[in-house]
Amino acid sequence: MAIQYHIKLDDGDVAPYVLLPGDPGRVEIVASLWDEAHKVAENREYVTYTGVYRGAPISCTSTGIGSPSTAIAMEELARVGARTFLRIGTAGTVQDYVANGDIAIFDSAARYEGTSHLYAPPEFPAVASHDVVAACIQAGLELGLTTHVGTTRSADTFYAGHPRPGSSFNDYWHSSWRENLHDLKRMNVVAAEMEASAIFVLARLWGLRAGGIAVVLDNMLEVTGESGKFDPEAGVDHSAQHILNLARMGSEAVRLLHERDSAA
Repeated sequence: MAIQYHIKLDDGDVAPYVLLPGDPGRVEIVASLWDEAHKVAENREYVTYTGVYRGAPISCTSTGIGSPSTAIAMEELARVGARTFLRIGTAGTVQDYVANGDIAIFDSAARYEGTSHLYAPPEFPAVASHDVVAACIQAGLELGLTTHVGTTRSADTFYAGHPRPGSSFNDYWHSSWRENLHDLKRMNVVAAEMEASAIFVLARLWGLRAGGIAVVLDNMLEVTGESGKFDPEAGVDHSAQHILNLARMGSEAVRLLHERDSAA
């Protein structure tokens, strides 16, 4: 197998279990928790470390922001041996009962992004693998973290729906966007991010496994407010401990999956 075009990985470079953060800078943070880790490749937004965590072979590859770059990473990772994908990211929420620092465990995703629609029709569900969800739930319990299991909304944009330069925060587009957030709240959607639905669809189509967890950093309805300028930093909790909790939980979920797979 030739070295993959974007991620620059070859057969044997990755473990069967791969964690997928978006930010390349978080890969080294994740790998620092492992017993063994070494950097395998770096190209564009794709940084990969491979190693061992508590006896489990494990890799971590950054995907960049959004579903298109994530799909590229998954396509190429699957070609060089990845079989289980676990998204570990950050998210917003629309639910009052979800606090900053809580971990959302995705059992499904609403497909508001366009990438997965080029692989499967809109009627095809974006669902996580049951055993991956179960491993994430157990990992959260063992670590004593506050978790919420449910549906995420995966979309293609970060700024869409916010006011254009010079416009009022109460203009039509913003009002429509806020109404969409309220719709998500009424539908009990637990989080909002940009990648999970594509990951779930692709893995299901290929007969592989996937799941997703995200640490919640803000409440989208509170951050946007009703007036004033949009500030993407307002109300966002960037605590380093949140990212460490996310990294540890993802690694523990891989350990649990590896132990169960080995015993099967």
